[in-house]
Amino acid sequence: MIKICIFDLDGTLAATQEAIARPVNMTLALYGLPPQPAEAFNYFAGDGLKNALKRALIASGDTDASHLEECIPLCRAWMQEDPCYHAKPYDGIERALATLKSHGIKIACFSNKPHESAIGVVETIFGEGTFDHIQGQTDLIPIKPDPTGVYEILAKFDAGKDECLYFGDTNTDMQTGKNAGVITVGVTWGFRPRAELEENHADIIIDHPSQIPGLALGE
Repeated sequence: MIKICIFDLDGTLAATQEAIARPVNMTLALYGLPPQPAEAFNYFAGDGLKNALKRALIASGDTDASHLEECIPLCRAWMQEDPCYHAKPYDGIERALATLKSHGIKIACFSNKPHESAIGVVETIFGEGTFDHIQGQTDLIPIKPDPTGVYEILAKFDAGKDECLYFGDTNTDMQTGKNAGVITVGVTWGFRPRAELEENHADIIIDHPSQIPGLALGE
């Protein structure tokens, strides 16, 4: 029986490419580097803002990412100005979450965003109280694919590994779930193609949020 569903944020719960692209491109402009299109962040994003910024710097011509360390605080500050810029939940996600909750299944979000940012973005998009727990990066919770955040969520709700579904859209998410020993569900509506999910051994792959409740309820 599934007791808890854990969801990645960017590319799984919500389309956030533009929210990530905006502060990164503002940072690139400061150094006279060309902006990157929002769709490029399907691949730049997924491993935390630092890695997204590094990939964008390289793509824009700073091949050694020589400006990376000095850019990070600037980029974080600009992201905090409008962390939900043009972000929106994927069609069907809100209904799926409501169905899980109506059946007593706990829902959590585990993001590579800094913890307070993750809470702010999730609660802005979905409303306060929608999620039973929101977990971002802290000094004690490293970025994914480290499984520590998954372990913390399982412990909080006294759930076993076989009582958890972990949903994500990238190789990092599948690796996180595998590292934690939980059931991994790859979603194809997000940032990355089905092939990446298959190559990273997703236990299950789904194509629409309407499939989420059936998985959790064993239908």
